[in-house]
Amino acid sequence: MQRLTENKIILVTRPTRLAELKRRFSTRSQAKFYISHLGQDFSDYDREETEYGNSVQLAQQTLAALSRVQTIDRSFLPNFSFGPKDIIVVLGQDGLVANTVKYLDGQPVIGVNPDPARWDGQLLPFQVHDLDKIIREVFRGVRAKKSVTMAKAELNTGEVLYAVNDIFIGPQTHVSARYNISIGGRSENHSSSGIIVSTGIGSTGWLKSLLAGASGIVQNVGTNAARQVQQELLPSGKPPRLKQRVNLAPRSEFPWDANYLCFTVREPFPSKTTSASIVFGRITQREPLVIVSQMPEHGVIFSDGIEKDFLEFRSGSRATITIAEKHGCIVV
Repeated sequence: MQRLTENKIILVTRPTRLAELKRRFSTRSQAKFYISHLGQDFSDYDREETEYGNSVQLAQQTLAALSRVQTIDRSFLPNFSFGPKDIIVVLGQDGLVANTVKYLDGQPVIGVNPDPARWDGQLLPFQVHDLDKIIREVFRGVRAKKSVTMAKAELNTGEVLYAVNDIFIGPQTHVSARYNISIGGRSENHSSSGIIVSTGIGSTGWLKSLLAGASGIVQNVGTNAARQVQQELLPSGKPPRLKQRVNLAPRSEFPWDANYLCFTVREPFPSKTTSASIVFGRITQREPLVIVSQMPEHGVIFSDGIEKDFLEFRSGSRATITIAEKHGCIVV
């Protein structure tokens, strides 16, 4: 077989819902009984399994005709050694693309949507039948790519965690996070539900939802306050006239390759010993975010929604959050 190159293509896959159920219950019949007993449609699990399996098989056949191929499950990503000239094909959902990119150092990533009828896939611009064309263009260096700014959390112990979408710093359970926060020469003690640091590529996710929620609260509080004032000032019997509500939700999205990150504090609580003025801002190389833990236990730092892959963040630990020295590369 005549291949285009001997450079390796890594195909990253993930288990389907049915595969995870079979892992839990040992057999398909037991998994079906469990799902059916809960009143869910098991046939949807079957359809997903079939569609994904067909996509994996077709992707492997297409890629094998072009280069050497190695297929790995997402669970191997943290310990897998990627070569500097590898091309990575991710077959899954958006989250799998992000989880793959954070373990790379500039290798091109091709996001493939295995089931367009099921997944929207903002980071999955291609389908399996596009692979032959896309891989050839990547090999020739004529395919467009986007640089992705990544975030980095480094502890004073030397431990490091990278993120493509976002970093969470806070409690592992539903308790208050206690810490000292510093940026740009300002510093204060906090009690909150934790801190979210978002990259540009992640700004349409967790950060967007946090800002939308905060904006909705401010808007409703402001409207109710205005209504109360008007009711007190207007003559009795006249209903208050309020202007039409305007959508005040701030625009959260920023470029994938931005030279900054954004942070926001969730539910900061002002008290005699804690403040709530440093709650939102930008992080740059010159102005990193520094967090010193005041939590005896349950403090963690994790990235991209992978709670199992975390750094312990207990009392005395200092985390410096900044732009990573490496960048992601996504084929578009």
